[in-house]
Amino acid sequence: MTLNKKGVFFYKKLWLLVFTTLYFGCASIQKPQGGPRDRTPPKLLKATPKNQTHNFAAKQIQLDFDEYFKLTNQFQEITISPAPDKLPDFKVKQKSLVITFKDTLLKNTTYVINFGTAIRDVNEGNILKNFTYVFSTGTHIDSLSISGSVINSLTQKKEVLGPNENVTVMLFTLKQDSLLFGKKKPSVFTSVDSAGNFSLNNLKEGLYKIYALRETAPNKIYDNDNELIAFSKKTINLQHDTAGVRLKLFKQIPPKFRLAEKKFDIDGKMLFVFNKSLDKPSVRILYPPGLDEQKIVDISKTRDTVLIYSKKMDFDSVRVAFYDNNKPIDTTYLRKTKKETYTRNLQLKFGLSKNASVLKPGTDLHIYSNTPIASFDQSLVTLMEDSTRVNFTLTKDTGTTKSLMLKYRWRQKAAYTLTFNEGAVTSMYGDISKKQLAKFMIDNPEDYSTLTLKVSVPDTGRSYIVELLNEQKNVLRSDRVTKNTNIIYKNIYTGKFTVSVIYDDNKNGKYDPGSLKNKTQPENVWVYDKIFALRPNWEIDEPLVIPKEPTSP
Repeated sequence: MTLNKKGVFFYKKLWLLVFTTLYFGCASIQKPQGGPRDRTPPKLLKATPKNQTHNFAAKQIQLDFDEYFKLTNQFQEITISPAPDKLPDFKVKQKSLVITFKDTLLKNTTYVINFGTAIRDVNEGNILKNFTYVFSTGTHIDSLSISGSVINSLTQKKEVLGPNENVTVMLFTLKQDSLLFGKKKPSVFTSVDSAGNFSLNNLKEGLYKIYALRETAPNKIYDNDNELIAFSKKTINLQHDTAGVRLKLFKQIPPKFRLAEKKFDIDGKMLFVFNKSLDKPSVRILYPPGLDEQKIVDISKTRDTVLIYSKKMDFDSVRVAFYDNNKPIDTTYLRKTKKETYTRNLQLKFGLSKNASVLKPGTDLHIYSNTPIASFDQSLVTLMEDSTRVNFTLTKDTGTTKSLMLKYRWRQKAAYTLTFNEGAVTSMYGDISKKQLAKFMIDNPEDYSTLTLKVSVPDTGRSYIVELLNEQKNVLRSDRVTKNTNIIYKNIYTGKFTVSVIYDDNKNGKYDPGSLKNKTQPENVWVYDKIFALRPNWEIDEPLVIPKEPTSP
């Protein structure tokens, strides 16, 4: 078939139309590109009646927001002050929250509805923090405020929190304080902002007690030993706006001892975890008879965990007594079946650093076992220096039943191979170790530094604890000082370090947190603002002038 020019032009246009339709049609079904994540919480567009209404007489309040939202933990987060006998009804309708009162409101009274962190958008869960709706049934709205900051007592820094963390500042009238704190959530509270500051508003004149709480479970009640608490010893006599309140969070030592955990582990040892550290813990097996004499006890460095090993396991129950400074503090039972079986696997671990490849110069090599060691056979242990077998000394560590110590005059740049052949170590249960070896070198001494702190104290009649911390804020060493002196840190591996000083008021050589029961504040801590960046093979002399102790709130 022969096509004329018009026919050719028509088919060209038709082909272009089909191509364009297919191209853009395919493109249209692709997923849209994602933009930045929505981090904006719901925004109030309208309140009926208006917020801050005087002569309030409505039975309902409607709050209209700019997006769909949900109420989370509303019974814990939403409070009304003063609290009516019957709580209102809160219902979400589309983008609105309708509050219906079920009780008669008091006359000439300012009411504050605090939503805490209850209002969150549906998609991202962004929280509308500290939103309040305020109204008065009279002609006057209470307008006094209390503001300040919350700091961590150890770091001395404001509690700057992430999006899923929260510190609540709570206010109780003096009459409420002893009746409600720690038993019921407060009616007046707020959350600290991202800079660690807070503001409590629409308050009336009166006497108040103020607290801050960093919770593990968000119920606004101090009911967990792991929660951080802060309080002011002074009663706030609120007659005008009060600013500059400073609250120091601390983890209180539980006033009463209790066992947080107790069980038989899979290998048969008894595990006991305390709710707090003890001064000088000890244990005694009261039942069955004869078991106490052959037990082996391993107490953690933090003195809050006890492991009891027993070779004899043909009992169905055991009774254990706990002591602190030789004074009995508790007893407990553990039960099991007499024929219960356990899985034991003797394992050794070598005390090396840097991915188990080097030993710190000038130190002995520790070999750790996961169970108490009954004996070892040094003839089944070999140490090679380069290609030469060398003699060494292997002894039990006197500080623990689960460690050996290898002594040798190490040579720099030599390659070492330590081999524990099968049966070199025997556990208390009669299990023997499998063959294990470690290849390592002695670390370069030039990778280590020396730091000397020239400490000046403000008062020679006081006690101070100087602590050296690494980048992870772990305490590497503590030194108690009472006079001007030098503290020398030798063989520190290069890195960044900071120094803090505890004002050791009771001169017991350790940091003491506060006590809510005894109304005592935590011991003051001064954090030196300088960061020590230690480089390889450096020696630094640094003056450390400790300032006078600040007064507690």
